[in-house]
Amino acid sequence: MNLAASGDERFMLRALELARMALAAGEVPVGAVLELNGAILGEGYNCPIGTRDPTAHAEIQALRQAAEHAQNYRLPGATLYVTLEPCVMCAGAILHARVSRLVFGAPDPKTGVCGGLINLLAEARLNHHTRVSGGVLAEASGELLRAFFASRRSPEN
Repeated sequence: MNLAASGDERFMLRALELARMALAAGEVPVGAVLELNGAILGEGYNCPIGTRDPTAHAEIQALRQAAEHAQNYRLPGATLYVTLEPCVMCAGAILHARVSRLVFGAPDPKTGVCGGLINLLAEARLNHHTRVSGGVLAEASGELLRAFFASRRSPEN
């Protein structure tokens, strides 16, 4: 395994830990880590239910924390690792923050806009483009999501 792949897995494993925190809180299990030069600048997990904030997605939490740490809303050179393909809101924030690279785990064919429904991050008419790599630890990410939604559909709930 090359160094880039091992780094991707290392940061994605941390994102999976964060997704498990979201699961424990009763939230959709998604976690995110923002890395720059090998250091974690920000991380977060889904918490829109608990915070009653529709923007409290894992990616937004990680971007907010990283921007505070960097004292800049722009994060060029950074990589965002997230366990689920981002939605349109999160993709927009990724673009505005000038994140250089996105690595996600599980694809989201219903609301994902980084290759699922569309690839907003590669839209030629936009003035910034983020490189996208999907499928890193996809099975582990997807299993957390499948288990969460299966439990929501069970007769006890």
